[in-house]
Amino acid sequence: MSLIDSHAHLDFFTETPGDLEAVLTRAHAAGVHTILAIGIGDGPETMHRALDIAHKHTSIFASAGIHPQEAASATPENLAKLTTLAADLKCIAIGEIGLDYYHVDNPLPDVQKAAFIAQMAIAADARKPILIHCRTSELATPAAKEKFEPFGGPEAAWEDLLDLIAKHWIPHNLGGIMHCFSGNTDQAHRSIAAGFHLSFAGNLTYPRSVAIREAAILAPASRILVETDAPFLAPIPHRGQRNEPALVTHTAAALADLRGISPTELAAITTQNFHHLFPATA
Repeated sequence: MSLIDSHAHLDFFTETPGDLEAVLTRAHAAGVHTILAIGIGDGPETMHRALDIAHKHTSIFASAGIHPQEAASATPENLAKLTTLAADLKCIAIGEIGLDYYHVDNPLPDVQKAAFIAQMAIAADARKPILIHCRTSELATPAAKEKFEPFGGPEAAWEDLLDLIAKHWIPHNLGGIMHCFSGNTDQAHRSIAAGFHLSFAGNLTYPRSVAIREAAILAPASRILVETDAPFLAPIPHRGQRNEPALVTHTAAALADLRGISPTELAAITTQNFHHLFPATA
């Protein structure tokens, strides 16, 4: 059985010498042979790090993008850097990009929207899918709610995101991934209608993630993926520990169980879906 981790921050494993190679060795032993390394870095100045890793490993591919938390740094210079990275053959997607109304320190919605629109334009020019980050203020602190909910309530991030996608992305017919899908069934339906795959992370296994599991059941087989979001969101039974690509097997097993299929069949489906979205990885 071979699995693909469709979203891992591998550059976070480079601080300790030998750590990344050990992580990749464990991933390979677990049957995770292909990884999409996410290129947001610690901000635009380091968003090239995932590509640096990808160039050293045949089975690793990369993205590049400016996270919505860093939207104020979507300057002409940094967008030009992203354009250059997007042209690299091992850069198969732009992201993670989108909207985040969860953290009180994040830029205001208009700043985030401008960065998102600019990066969708770069992705369209490069003919690359996009990786979407969307986080609402529903479970945010009171201060974050006070900052963001006047712009449309606790679900404003989803509504704003889908509106911008309809205007600036759907016409290009390039698709993408709703990374770490954490929405409800309505948002799942609308994301799929917009041409996106739903990628499920370790939070699928958490007891309170009822809506996510409902979305995981209803999604068409041709639109599902699995990911770790490593080093974050380790699945049960490793919740609270550092996540890494080898642990995507637990999320895959949970998704297979929800859909009433074997882990082997789930692995085959998600692998085929990934290669269909990213033909250069096949």
